[in-house]
Amino acid sequence: MNIELVREKFAEKFGTKGDVYASPGRINLIGEHTDYNGGFVFPGAIDKGIVAEIRPNGTDKIRAYAIDLDDYAEFGMREEDKPAASWARYIFGVAREIQKRGGKVEGFDTAFSGDVPLGAGMSSSAALESTFAFALNHIYNDDKIDKFELARIGQSTEHNYCGVNCGIMDQFASVFGKKGNLMRLDCRSMEFAYFPFDPEKYGYRLVLLDSVVKHELVGSPYNKRRESCERVAKTLGQETLRGATMEQLDAIKDKISEEDYKRARYVIGEERRVLDVCDALERGDLETVGERMYETHWGMSKDYEVSCEELDLLAAIAKECGVTGSRIMGGGFGGCTITLVKDSLYDPFIATAKQKFAAAYGHEPKVYDVVISDGARKLDI
Repeated sequence: MNIELVREKFAEKFGTKGDVYASPGRINLIGEHTDYNGGFVFPGAIDKGIVAEIRPNGTDKIRAYAIDLDDYAEFGMREEDKPAASWARYIFGVAREIQKRGGKVEGFDTAFSGDVPLGAGMSSSAALESTFAFALNHIYNDDKIDKFELARIGQSTEHNYCGVNCGIMDQFASVFGKKGNLMRLDCRSMEFAYFPFDPEKYGYRLVLLDSVVKHELVGSPYNKRRESCERVAKTLGQETLRGATMEQLDAIKDKISEEDYKRARYVIGEERRVLDVCDALERGDLETVGERMYETHWGMSKDYEVSCEELDLLAAIAKECGVTGSRIMGGGFGGCTITLVKDSLYDPFIATAKQKFAAAYGHEPKVYDVVISDGARKLDI
């Protein structure tokens, strides 16, 4: 995160100094398409994110400079003041959502920059929301808004000002992140627990391979999958698929479509896999973690059908190279694989993946090493 650049640009733009805040992007080790099924997710904050310098300006206006886009916007904080620039709506939305909850926000100046790769499924938007939610809570509200509410403020910003009907995992991970730990979040009860995650201690590395591919979607494939799960849950007499077993699913197989059966089979399996991974991490068993990652990938590919040939190729190359675990990360249809690889296999695996992927698709995947880091915070500088 380029703190020096942010400080330099803020001084250049506003002729003064403010306080500096940061929030991270996130990875999700396992637990995909489980949030809306009342299941578990298992994210961690990463060492890439958003840095913003902020200073109250004594007016009723927000003056914001997006360094990476070289774009400036100035806007008020009433509903009718919603800015035209899509990036500015995240800042405006966070301010509005704090106000709606009875919190205080006054005019401020800000400049911000980020190093979360866009389009790679690491939640740059949640990092932006969390940075401003944390900062405005600290500056104007004496940190009285609790952390869960800060995550909900980010989620509501997406829903109400950015047109994205997201779950809460991304904002949760960005706010609650803790260095060296992943977080298991129960999406039904919202209870969570930290699990130590230090692959380096056991001679492993976590790496993302970005296919730099995003397939245009026809229709609403996410909504269709959600509807499949809801139909099966209803047939089972449940609100969601949480807690359902394969025995229960097999007992109603003749009452549901083959497609709905496959979708539910994936979700039921994924709930079990998240819990298996938590147990495995507690005993330092990264081989089991890797096995479950592969199972998730092929479940998403064959049963949930949200993968694509580029990501299937990256997972297959990982397996051929003897890599411990690899899977598609995120909603699907492009983006990244997340891969757990032994130090000794890292270099040959990356070289093989680049060579074979480029031979098939004409470009190499981008490679990002992952370090699990802290969540939203004020930087002491």
